[in-house]
Amino acid sequence: MLEISKLAKSYPTGTKALASVSLRVDEPQVVAIIGSSGAGKSTLIRCINRLVEPTSGRVVLNDLEVTGLSRRELRKARRRMGMIFQEYNLVERLTVMENLLSGRLGYVSLWQAYRRSYPPEDISSAFELLDRVGLTGYQDTRADALSGGQRQRVGIARALMQHPDLLLVDEPTASLDPKTGRQIMRLIYELAHERGTPALVNIHDVALAQNHANRIVGLSGGVVAFDGPPEALTPAVLTEIYGEEDWSTTIRKVEEDATDATGFHKLEGESAAG
Repeated sequence: MLEISKLAKSYPTGTKALASVSLRVDEPQVVAIIGSSGAGKSTLIRCINRLVEPTSGRVVLNDLEVTGLSRRELRKARRRMGMIFQEYNLVERLTVMENLLSGRLGYVSLWQAYRRSYPPEDISSAFELLDRVGLTGYQDTRADALSGGQRQRVGIARALMQHPDLLLVDEPTASLDPKTGRQIMRLIYELAHERGTPALVNIHDVALAQNHANRIVGLSGGVVAFDGPPEALTPAVLTEIYGEEDWSTTIRKVEEDATDATGFHKLEGESAAG
């Protein structure tokens, strides 16, 4: 269970990124955070794990008040929150397997981490996740040799290697082409439900949010302007979130790509740029 109460963030420049955001997630669902640029989407995601320090308010994950932790306690607590980044955040010179196993760094000793010596069960879990995200056989490939979609799959698998209580996902499709973006969002949706892990996804594409989330939260001016199911995202609601515009071509169902029998394990068509 995640509970956010009156979360606010103001910067020294006077910019107020979050005014007062309250939000509760008490089941394994995918929650899409939408809103215009500057609405506070990324700030909200990053305040939860305190990559950005909130100015006020509370964040409670299960029995742990994250906003009240010391730096040392926070490092331990972050193991419970898997983060998936827009720009992948991989170590480019390391292999896919080495990047995946870095998700276990908080669980091994410094000596094991230095020697890259991980327990057999961690290595087994890494191979299982590679298969699940469609990267079987890529374990020895360097991260800088992957396409954008493949890198994002590595980032997803690395986050899941933490066995997190919560997934925080920051613009996972922004650097990807439309087809690969849909594949990545389907992957996040399925894995979140398979593992019973709630996921908060900051995303700018309204149609993707509608098609691959159980719940939509719309931010406007640093506050929650909408919180409801995807089907309730009407033109009037979008006007409240983003402002006046013709939303008739935005609210639509994206046609699903043809996939193989395993869902979306095919990597063909993922361009090297994204």
